[in-house]
Amino acid sequence: MAAELLPAALWVACGWIGIGLAGLLRPRDLVFTGRVLFTLGMLGGLALLVIGVLALDAPAQSLVLPLGLPDLPFHLRLDPLAAVFLALIGGASAGISAYSAGYFRAGEGAAPGLLCLQYHVFLASMTLVVLADDAYGFMVAWETMALASYFLVTTQHRVPEIRSAGFLYLLLAHVGAIAILLCFGVLQGGSWQFTFESMRAASLAPWQAGAAFALAVFGFGAKAGLLPLHVWLPEAHPAAPSPVSALMSGVMIKIAVYGLIRVCFDLLHLHPWGWGAVLLALGALTALFGAVFAAVQTDMKRLLAYSSIENIGIILSGVGLALLFAGLHMPVPAALAMTATLYHCLNHALFKSLLFLATGSVLHATGERNLGKLGGLIHRMPWVAWLALIGTLATAGLPPLNGFVSEWLLLQAYLYTPALPHTIINMLAPLGAAAFALTVALAAYVMVKFYGVIFLGRPREARLAQAHDAGWLERLGLAWLALGCIALGLAPVWVLRVLDGVERMLFGASVANPSGHGWLLAPIAAARASYGAPAFALGIALACAATFAVVRLLYHGRVRRGDAWDCGFAAQSARMQDTAEGFGQPIRRVFRPFFQIRRLQPDPSDPAPRYELQLADPSWNWLYLPITAGVQALARWVGFLQSGRIAIYLLYSFLTLLALLVFVL
Repeated sequence: MAAELLPAALWVACGWIGIGLAGLLRPRDLVFTGRVLFTLGMLGGLALLVIGVLALDAPAQSLVLPLGLPDLPFHLRLDPLAAVFLALIGGASAGISAYSAGYFRAGEGAAPGLLCLQYHVFLASMTLVVLADDAYGFMVAWETMALASYFLVTTQHRVPEIRSAGFLYLLLAHVGAIAILLCFGVLQGGSWQFTFESMRAASLAPWQAGAAFALAVFGFGAKAGLLPLHVWLPEAHPAAPSPVSALMSGVMIKIAVYGLIRVCFDLLHLHPWGWGAVLLALGALTALFGAVFAAVQTDMKRLLAYSSIENIGIILSGVGLALLFAGLHMPVPAALAMTATLYHCLNHALFKSLLFLATGSVLHATGERNLGKLGGLIHRMPWVAWLALIGTLATAGLPPLNGFVSEWLLLQAYLYTPALPHTIINMLAPLGAAAFALTVALAAYVMVKFYGVIFLGRPREARLAQAHDAGWLERLGLAWLALGCIALGLAPVWVLRVLDGVERMLFGASVANPSGHGWLLAPIAAARASYGAPAFALGIALACAATFAVVRLLYHGRVRRGDAWDCGFAAQSARMQDTAEGFGQPIRRVFRPFFQIRRLQPDPSDPAPRYELQLADPSWNWLYLPITAGVQALARWVGFLQSGRIAIYLLYSFLTLLALLVFVL
C-alpha cells in the first residue's frame, strides 16, 4: 500500500484540476460551483491529508512522468518532508473548501466557475511543488502557483487598489522565482542534470554553496514574507476574498518554507553555522516587526496579514536555529528546532486559516473591515465568535491549544544555545530568545485587540444589529479548523512521533518521547522539561467547572442584577469603549522608531474637526522607493537610446561589431 501513496497524491492533484475545469461547464451557476465542486475539492483535501499522514512513516518513493520536454521529464518524489506539507495542504484546504462552498456570492468579481478553476489549480500546483523532484517540474509548478494566486487576489479586478495589490504581489513573486531558478543553476554544480538527485550528489565549493543559500533565502523569502520582502502581504490579503487570504496565509507561504528547508537540509551538504545565525537574526527581526505592526492596525485583514509575517518570522528563526545547531554538529538540538518549526507550520496553517475565514463571515454579515466600526458581534454571530475564539487563543499561544506547543518546543531549542561551542553565539543567542519571548507576548496582545474589538463590548454602529451568523457550510469549515487546533494541542506526543521520520531523514537524530508516558511531552529528556497537554486541559476544565458551580449553586440566590457603575455619567454609548487605535497607542509610543507616523491636523474652519493618524511601513521609503526611482532613471536612459532614427541604430551595430573584433583579437 505504501508504494501507492505517491500515485494517489498525484491523482488528487489531477482531480483538483479536473474539478476546476468542470467549473467552466457552468461558469455562472453558483449552486453547482459551490455546493458540488467546492465540496468535491474538500474531499480531495481530506484524501491528501490521509496520504500525507500515511507517508510520514513510509520509505521515500519516486516516479518519472512522461511529460515535459524531450530529455526533461517531470520527476516526482514523496518522502517524510514532503509528506508533512502534503498533510498541511490537505488538512487546511479541506476546511477552507468547505467554507468556500457556502461563502462565495453572485456578483462578487470573477464568475464562480472561473474562480473555481483558479482556486483548484492553485491547490494542485502547491501539491506538485511539494512532490517535484527536479528543477524543471518545480519551477513549472511554482509559476503556476504564482499565476493562479495572482488571479485569485484580483478577483474583484475592477477596483484599482486591488489591481495595484495584485501587481505588487506578482512582481515580487517573479523576482523571487528568478532567484530560485538561479539557485537551482548553482546547485547543479556544472552538470546538465536538473534532477534533485543530481544536485544532492553535486560537489560544490564553499562559495557556490553560499551563493545557493543566499539565493534560496531571497527567493523563498519573497514568497514567505521575510523582512524586507514582506510588503506584498499587507496589500494582497485585504484585496483577496477571505478564503483566498486563508489559503495564501495558511498554506502558500508554508510552501516557501518547504522550499527553503528542502534546499538547505536536503540539496546542500554544507551547513556553516554562520548561515543559521543570519537566518535566525532575519527571522527574529521579521517576527518582531510583524507583531509590532499588527498591534497598531485598524483593518482586521491587514492585522492578520502582519500577524502572518510575525509567525513566518518565528518559523524561519526555527529554521535558522536548526541550521545553527547542524553547523556546530549538534544533531539532537537541530532535530528539536526543526520539529518545533514543522509543528508551527501545521499550527499556523490551521489557526490563521480559521481567523481569516472568521473575518470573511464578519465582512459578509456587516460589510465592514474597519475595526473602529465593529463590536458586540458575539451576540449576533455566536457560532463565528466562539469558533474564532479558539483560533484567537491558539494564535496567542495559550495552552492547551496547538500554538502553545510549537512555541514551547522552540523555546526549549533556544535553551540549548548556551551549550553551543562558540563564544560569540553564546553571547548573541540570548538576544534571539528575548526577541522570541517579546514577539510571543506582543502576539497575545494583538489577539486580545482583534477579538475584543470585533466580538466583545457593544456595537459601534447601529447597522450591526442586522448582522447574521454564518451558514452551515461556513460553520463546517470553521469547525474543522477549530477541531484541528484542539487536536494538535492535546496530542503533541503523537505529532512528535509522526514527525520523527523527518528528523531522522535530515539529521539522523530523534526527539521522540523517551519518557514512557503516552501523554507526557518530554523532548530529548524528561528530566529537562516536560508538558502534559491532557492534564493541563483537564485542570482548566475542572477549574472552570468549579467556578461555575460555586457561582451558580452557592451564590445563585444572592445575586442582584443592576446597571454597571457609570462614573456619574449616565449617557453611556458605544463610543466610550476602547477603540482599535486606543489598543495600539501604547505599542505605537514604545516602538515609535518602527513607524513613519503622519498626523493630519483638522481645518480650523471645519465645524466638525477630525484628526487622522497614518502609519506607513518604513520599508517603502528605505528600500522600495529608491529602487523605483533607480529603475525609472534607467528606463529614461534606455528610452534615450531608442531615438527612432535608423542611422543611430546602424551606428550602434557598427560600434558593437568593432567591440567584438577588438575582444577577439
